[in-house]
Amino acid sequence: MNQVLEVRDLTKQYPSFLLDHLSFTLEEGKITGFIGRNGAGKTTTIHSLLGLIHPDAGEIRFWGMNFRENEQKIKQRIGFVSSGMTFYNKQKIGKITSVTRQFYENWDEAQYRACLKLFSLEENKTPEQLSNGMKIKYLLSLALSHGADLLILDEPTSGLDPVSREELMELFLNLKDEGRTIFYSTHITSDLDKTADNILYLAGGKLKAAGRMDSVIDAYRVVHYQEMPEALQGELIGQRREKNGYSALLPAEAAEKTDGVETAPANLDEIMIHLEKEE
Repeated sequence: MNQVLEVRDLTKQYPSFLLDHLSFTLEEGKITGFIGRNGAGKTTTIHSLLGLIHPDAGEIRFWGMNFRENEQKIKQRIGFVSSGMTFYNKQKIGKITSVTRQFYENWDEAQYRACLKLFSLEENKTPEQLSNGMKIKYLLSLALSHGADLLILDEPTSGLDPVSREELMELFLNLKDEGRTIFYSTHITSDLDKTADNILYLAGGKLKAAGRMDSVIDAYRVVHYQEMPEALQGELIGQRREKNGYSALLPAEAAEKTDGVETAPANLDEIMIHLEKEE
């Protein structure tokens, strides 16, 4: 499988936070979910990938090209969408588009018009007249209209209602079918259940888990108990208080060797919560 992105030892130091030697890859034509609690370093990572902040160390390569040496060429092939992006709120989106299209060599006006129709966007409206969901769709329209091969999305479903989120998830799957690569951060793990092929989990600036979505989930089991099972001493990860006792993660290989202890499949939410407890 071809790699769209390769990150090696990405490091960024702030007074109270360290993005600590982060290394990962993105596969072409796959959807990769990027998860972690607030402050884990997700936005710092994304902004480093896009040159919006300058990392202290590490190497970033898109399509085999060093980012620092080929930034403008690479950005022609990337679409960036963030729920936190700001607009000239009183400027009509048609005018915003007319400025944006000047920066892209492969701007496809027919594709842009098709996106407006697909998303029911009207160019005479201003950003302040659009819902959060429609703002995201407008940004996606811009990204798709310059032929972006890679979409990098920072919390694209934040604040969206369930119907709008479902529409975006369906769109992501359709874009994947077209061969595009999608990398998006989110707190809504149910969205990843529906779309993600791969997962990256960041905790405290360090990569805690990475790989195929099913492999990450299958690596753990959940144990519920009132008293610590003696057979599991030293094996349990991130004990959590519950209404009727406790729960913790158990590595799948340990669960296979433990007799008489009932375990259950873990979901992504449970894995995140228990691994955070371990920190």
